[in-house]
Amino acid sequence: MPAAEGTIGIRRLAQDDDGLASILGAFVVAAVVLVTAMVLYTGGAVAARHRAQSAADFAALAGAAALDSGNVAGCDAAREAAESNGADLDDCRVEDWDLQVRVHVRVALSRFGVRDAVAVARAGPVE
Repeated sequence: MPAAEGTIGIRRLAQDDDGLASILGAFVVAAVVLVTAMVLYTGGAVAARHRAQSAADFAALAGAAALDSGNVAGCDAAREAAESNGADLDDCRVEDWDLQVRVHVRVALSRFGVRDAVAVARAGPVE
C-alpha cells in the first residue's frame, strides 16, 4: 500500500500545479519588458551624449574659424553652431587662438527625470 499512496501523492501534486506556467510566464514577460525599457533609456542617454559631443565639436570648429573677426564673433558662431545641432552653449572661452566650448543636451529619462548630457570641445590652429 505505501507504493500506491506515493503514486497518488505524486498525481495530486501534479494536479495542484495548474496555472503555475501562467504565473511564471507573466513574470518572464514582466522581466522582458523591464529589460527592454532599461535598454531603451540607456540607448537614449548614450545617443544624447554622442549628440552633445558632436554639437560641441562642431561649435568649437565654427567658433575657431570665426576668431579672425574677434573673440565675440567666435563665441557667437559657436553658439549658433551648437543651437543648430540641438544643444545649448554653456561656456565659451578663448585663449590665444584656441576656442573651448561646453554644451549640454537635455535627456528625458522617465522616472529618473530630465538630465543633461554635457560635452566639451576645443579647436584652434595646429602648432
